[in-house]
Amino acid sequence: MNNKFDITHAPQTPLRAERNPRRDGAGHIRGVEATSGGLIRSTLIASGAAAAMLTIVYLPAEYGIDPTGFGAVLGLTEMGQIKQQLYAEAEAEDAAAANAPVTLDSDTLARLDRIEAQLATIGAVIGAPPAVTEAPTEAAEAVSAATPAPEPAPEPAPEVVAEPAPEVVTEPAPEAAPAETAAAVEAAVAAATAGWRDEVSYTLAPGEGIEVKLAMQEGQTARFYWTANGAVVNYDTHGDGSGQKVSYEQGRGVPEQEGELTAAFTGNHGWFWRNRTDAPVTVTLRTAGDYTEMKAP
Repeated sequence: MNNKFDITHAPQTPLRAERNPRRDGAGHIRGVEATSGGLIRSTLIASGAAAAMLTIVYLPAEYGIDPTGFGAVLGLTEMGQIKQQLYAEAEAEDAAAANAPVTLDSDTLARLDRIEAQLATIGAVIGAPPAVTEAPTEAAEAVSAATPAPEPAPEPAPEVVAEPAPEVVTEPAPEAAPAETAAAVEAAVAAATAGWRDEVSYTLAPGEGIEVKLAMQEGQTARFYWTANGAVVNYDTHGDGSGQKVSYEQGRGVPEQEGELTAAFTGNHGWFWRNRTDAPVTVTLRTAGDYTEMKAP
C-alpha cells in the first residue's frame, strides 16, 4: 500500500478549554448577570469602606477627631490638631489685622498740615470765621471749675466832700499761684479717674510681657479700662481655676480697650500683655466692680 500523509486529516487540539459558556438564542456568549442582592451587597461593602476611611484617616488627619484610636497610632491625630491650631491662629491674626488702628505716614500728615494752613489763610483773606474750637474735655472743665474766680472789684466809697473823687483804677485779679495750678490739675486727674477701684501701671521692655488677674467668683462682673499710653501691645484676656481654663479674647497691636469681664467660673481672670514693638511701652490698667482682689506682680 502506498500511504501518504495528509495534514488536512490530522487531529487538531483546541486552543483553550471553555467551561460551559452561556450563550443566548443567537449563539453569543453572555456576560455575568447582576442580581439585586449582589448590588446591595457591593453597595454596603463600599459604604463600610468609606466610613472606615472617614473615621480612621480623614477625621484624625483634618480635625484631630479620633473616635477609634487608630489615628493616634498612625500619627494622624496630632497632625489634625496642629492643623486646627494653625487655622485658629490664622483667624486670630486676620481679626487683629482688621481691628488694627490706621496710621498715617509723615508725608500724609505734612500734606494735611499744609492744607489746613492754606484754608486758614483763605479764611483770613475773605473774612471767614476761624475754625471751630473743639469742645473742652472733662479734665479741662474740671480744671476751670477748680480755678477760683477773680473777686469783684470793691465799689468806690461814697463822696464825703464836694471835691470830685479821684478816679478809681481797677486792677485785674492776680494769676493763680503755681501751687494752686498744680492742685487744680490733680483735681482734674482725680475727677477723670473717679469711680475706679484699683489702678496699676507697668513699663514693658521690647519683647517683655506681664499678667494681671482678678480673683472672682462665678458670675461676678468687673469693669476695666487699659491703655498702652499711645503705643500698642498684644493681649490675651483669659481665666483659670477650679480645674478649668478659658480664653475670652485676643488681639495684636491694640492701643487700648474698655469693657466688662464676667467670670465663667470661680478663679483668677484677667489679662496678659506683651510688647512686640522696638521701644518700651507703659501699660495702665484701671478696674472696678465685683472681685475679691487684684493679683499683680
